Amino acid sequence: MSNLAFLPFKQVPAAVALCTALFASGAMASEPQIYGLHEKVSLQELDLELPAKLDTGAETASLSAKNIEVFKRDGGEWVRFQLGLEDAPHAQVIEKPLARMSYIKRRADDRQPGDKQLYTERPVVEMDICVGDELKNIEVNLTDRSAFEYPLLIGSTALKEFNAAVSPGVRYSAGQPSCVQAS
Repeated sequence: MSNLAFLPFKQVPAAVALCTALFASGAMASEPQIYGLHEKVSLQELDLELPAKLDTGAETASLSAKNIEVFKRDGGEWVRFQLGLEDAPHAQVIEKPLARMSYIKRRADDRQPGDKQLYTERPVVEMDICVGDELKNIEVNLTDRSAFEYPLLIGSTALKEFNAAVSPGVRYSAGQPSCVQAS
């Protein structure tokens, strides 16, 4: 008898079935979720639903904000801002810890002749974002996006967190956000 035969013959089918199930579920878990170019999302902590653009060409997520102010609290840096939305009910002041500062390359169209500043500095905060039934805590930079149609842009870093693939011909495939806030 060979030293390699360590399973009794009766247990071989069960072992094969178990391995098949484990490998199949592992392969399925890595399949990306297909989202549309535009999706409805929920900012969980603000109990707010808004449309977002999913942009694989942008690295970071950006949220439309105004009156952005970095300040100190309890020895740490915080950010105070208001959402840059037209609705008056969303004009409340929001304060969140500053995660970091990001430096976004400016487009040539956004610079005046002679302007040497190639990057713009933006504060970054962490927010719980729900797309479909997926809830992720992602970094979001704050900037005035009032000139854009979508107040939230979700870039490639966050899309990786969601294990997302974006189909440009699809819109709102995830449906209404339906995440349950973890307590």
